[in-house]
Amino acid sequence: MREYLLTLCVTAAVTYLLTGPVRKFAIAAGAMPPVRARDVHREPTPRLGGIAMFGGLCAGLLVASQLTNIGELFTLSDEPRALLSGAGLIWLIGVLDDKWGVDALVKLGGQMIAAGVMVLQGLTILWLPVPGVGNVALTPFQGTLLTVALVVITINAVNFVDGLDGLAAGMVCIAGVAFFMYAYRIWYGYGIEAAAPATLFAAVLMGMCLGFLPHNMHPARIFMGDSGSMLIGLVLAAGAVSITGQVDPDVMVEESGSVKSAVHTMVPLYMPLLLPLSIIAIPVADLVMAIVRRTWNGRSPFAADRGHLHHRLLEIGHSHSRAVLIMYFWAALIAFGAVAFSVRSSSLAIVLAIVLLSAVGLVVLLLPRYTPRVPAWAQRVLPPRYRRFLEEPAGGETAATPPGPGEDPAPAAETADEAEREPAMAGLNGATAIGERRQFTRPKKINTHD
Repeated sequence: MREYLLTLCVTAAVTYLLTGPVRKFAIAAGAMPPVRARDVHREPTPRLGGIAMFGGLCAGLLVASQLTNIGELFTLSDEPRALLSGAGLIWLIGVLDDKWGVDALVKLGGQMIAAGVMVLQGLTILWLPVPGVGNVALTPFQGTLLTVALVVITINAVNFVDGLDGLAAGMVCIAGVAFFMYAYRIWYGYGIEAAAPATLFAAVLMGMCLGFLPHNMHPARIFMGDSGSMLIGLVLAAGAVSITGQVDPDVMVEESGSVKSAVHTMVPLYMPLLLPLSIIAIPVADLVMAIVRRTWNGRSPFAADRGHLHHRLLEIGHSHSRAVLIMYFWAALIAFGAVAFSVRSSSLAIVLAIVLLSAVGLVVLLLPRYTPRVPAWAQRVLPPRYRRFLEEPAGGETAATPPGPGEDPAPAAETADEAEREPAMAGLNGATAIGERRQFTRPKKINTHD
């Protein structure tokens, strides 16, 4: 565990330290595309954050290769090298898209080639457990086809939710934590060494996201771009493929007692594909709805619009930060619910807890004007650039800018709800101020008697 934590910390530190210089490079290189109609930010913001994330990935794998226990993976398995090869290719395509723009079909072809490169180096799905049938061995063609499909779907699902500050990195980080818990349990609890590469991939994925999040949280200073979103999607998919293709289901059958018991009673433990698919359930649902919506309207499935889940949260009145937190909640509920179910699939308490939390989430979802209050002690530990959006004077009134010379004072009776209905204004570093409580002074009156 200590070696995995060390790998995670190194990956996070390198990603965090590289993001600042990468931001300056992106500005100098002109990787700041104009604001599009579907964007929620109001000023051009630099992209290419995936450069820092790829640097963190390389640093994490390099450190892991020098450690005592994890280092054996790089001699006994080609999966880390397969991941690095596919990640390098998909990262290069993303960088080109962030700077100059790449056609959607070209990106799709690049994603398939990156998945194919990993398959050629042994990172592929070899078998599938089917309920009522047992283990079904796949032919090389079937395994390749299923692996490429899983990688492409995961990459595009993550790319689709990358529409708000900190949304994609946070959701994938939550997925990485759940997947790490799942893979580490198989490796340590069952003694299956083949699950070690997937555990390493999850640790590196968490580090990449945690290192980038401080720069990407609202208001974002830099976007990860396609170079980052496709990269973390590929790493997540690689972990799913690794634990599915290399872990021998017969070992789990011995632990569960029988094939029937393993398939029906402990499905998430016996079928490693189920957990990764549940982790990306929200992005995949958004992806499917987007394809159906665009096709139904006679548009290309790759045509961008403002119909994603996070856009709808903003439209019904949620603030930017609250919409992101709601998406975090649902991603964590599904991911950790699947992990808990894999441990105690017969426990009714887990089902009841998931149902209860789902009800709470629906209530919060339907209360867009609910604004959480941050205690004074918590504001002191927040970074200054976040603190100004949360500070609130005594009495619960919205802070207002003092009137200048020749200005009329703002009405004192204006409530927080009325302040939330102010038109969206540009925030710091290109971030939007949708839904934030912010007051603006009125324009000066012109004295016509002078």
